[in-house]
Amino acid sequence: MTAKTTSQSGRKAGGTHSGWRGSLTPKGITVLVLLALALIFIFENTRDTEIRLLIPLVTMPLWLALLAMGVIGALVGAYFMGRRR
Repeated sequence: MTAKTTSQSGRKAGGTHSGWRGSLTPKGITVLVLLALALIFIFENTRDTEIRLLIPLVTMPLWLALLAMGVIGALVGAYFMGRRR
């Protein structure tokens, strides 16, 4: 059994990043930027709106409807990404 050594830069000998720096890939940065833009868009639209949910007509803040649709979209996306594995 051998112990992994660290180099002078503090990385493990296997070359993997540890901590939050390992998640700062271009893909991760793109996701964070898109998430920030989506949240800005959602919270800039604060007026009330009428939404038809099959039969009833519901009045709610537009930001809440947009946020709910974003969460539903994220859950559906996570479900289908999980099925790919």
